[in-house]
Amino acid sequence: APFSRLIYPVPEPGGLGVHLTLDMAGQARFGPDVEWVDHIDYAVDPTRSERFYPAIRKYWPTLPDGALMPSYSGMRPKIVPPAVAVQDFLIQGPGDHGVDGLINLFGIESPGLTSSLAIADYVGELAQA
Repeated sequence: APFSRLIYPVPEPGGLGVHLTLDMAGQARFGPDVEWVDHIDYAVDPTRSERFYPAIRKYWPTLPDGALMPSYSGMRPKIVPPAVAVQDFLIQGPGDHGVDGLINLFGIESPGLTSSLAIADYVGELAQA
């Protein structure tokens, strides 16, 4: 890929859009896309690449046909149903659920990683309460 930096397109309902990241070896990885599922299945459907090409070509128009290879899959639990396009994450401490020492962090995706130091400070405060 002709990129040396992360590329995040405009988010899509339920996700951040098919973005580009670079792995530790400098290889380009595109994804994730969004697929709402009713059961856990980590199989990679190679035909899903048909949806990746148009998304990637919005920022890499010369992406050659046949250049993508399926790699891996994962599941991200959501805290809102598919019809709700916008979501945030949820942090619950003992004051919310009544269990001492338990802090839940639900729905934290890439935007939450950007604020991970602030989240860590907040979780530290909850742990002290």
